[in-house]
Amino acid sequence: MSDQKLATNALHAGHDVTANGGARAVPIYQTTSYVFNNSDHAANLFSLQELGFIYTRLNNPTNQILQERLAAVEGGIGAVVFASGTAAIATGLLTLLKAGDHVVASSSLYGGTYNLLSVTLPRLGITTTFVDASNPDNFKDAVQDNTRAFFVESLGNPKLDVLDLEAIAEHSKAAEVPFIVDNTVATPALLNPIKHGANIVIHSLTKYIGGQGTSLGGAIIDAGTFNWANGKFPEFTEPSAGYHGLKYHEVLGAASYTFKLILEGLRDFGGAMSPTNAFNIIQGLETLPVRIKQHSENALELAKWLEAQDEVAWVNYPGLESSKYNALAKKYLPKGQSGIVTFGHKGGFDAAKTIADETQIFSLLANIGDTKSLIIHPSSTTHQQLDEAEQASAGVSTDLIRLSVGIEDIEDLKADLKQAFAKI
Repeated sequence: MSDQKLATNALHAGHDVTANGGARAVPIYQTTSYVFNNSDHAANLFSLQELGFIYTRLNNPTNQILQERLAAVEGGIGAVVFASGTAAIATGLLTLLKAGDHVVASSSLYGGTYNLLSVTLPRLGITTTFVDASNPDNFKDAVQDNTRAFFVESLGNPKLDVLDLEAIAEHSKAAEVPFIVDNTVATPALLNPIKHGANIVIHSLTKYIGGQGTSLGGAIIDAGTFNWANGKFPEFTEPSAGYHGLKYHEVLGAASYTFKLILEGLRDFGGAMSPTNAFNIIQGLETLPVRIKQHSENALELAKWLEAQDEVAWVNYPGLESSKYNALAKKYLPKGQSGIVTFGHKGGFDAAKTIADETQIFSLLANIGDTKSLIIHPSSTTHQQLDEAEQASAGVSTDLIRLSVGIEDIEDLKADLKQAFAKI
């Protein structure tokens, strides 16, 4: 369905109703395993002589429809879904990397991702250099002989920095390493990183794509554009000891990474998505283009309103003319800049905590992308494990309040913040 537009693919891609009993809605295949026709059929599935379903940790019909739909809306050749966004990031990196490898990453990452790269992966011998992504040349300057990936967020959380993806992609090509872009905040309805040079796109489906705050999920979309036979990734060209001596690139070509994520990543790390969560996330994906438009409109109007409030010290939103990322937002996010707004109150740290405590419509919790509006004070919660310098590098100041602006009436959201300001 590559000739269809995004809104159509979000509703239809991957679902052949004639193969599912005529069911118009995607069925939930709530099963752990699948009956083989006979022993030869089973042997063919395990040896990849035939494609089919073996065990839900590896593949499932409901999950498969979600995977095909995500590949369609992001413009990739394949996708794999996981139990959470973090499972997708961890499995995606561990499928690529080994002890002694190195990553160059933007410093403005979600706190959990930053911790994975800075604390957990070094225990496995995988190191990361964090760079200020506002200057794409910093990626080139940080490349080492053992660098094996670039990792960024297309729209940083919570820094809300819009990156020059095309410029960074040029440096990744020169370094002959895959360019991995977490596109969770922007979503495929606003930005397709593959069109700008990304080789791999990651999503926390828990956020805007799911959209209802009900189901955890993550996904990796493979652009099919990276040359895994360039000599830097022998695991793709030499016989796999863990899978019958399979030479991934020789047999699977452009789809090597997609299959390696399934045959090794899901098999060995086990971060499989449940079919029920896949079904729930499909419901969210079907309305994503409509919802993200409203999220973006509400966020922009609220950001402009916050700029006009005497109590507010500063406001950060890429859609504002005052934002230093506005020019890049016009290039990469012309259809909207998503639903995250950050701001600081003149009362500082204590005032920020009070506002987070006192809102009545905005819910104080650690999530984004819900249809309902959310609020949090990252310095004391999501980023508390980082020291002051690391928080500053990630775009977190002690007074920063992060709003995930929902699709409620915008006047009610303004009134809720105003009454919270009055409590200070």
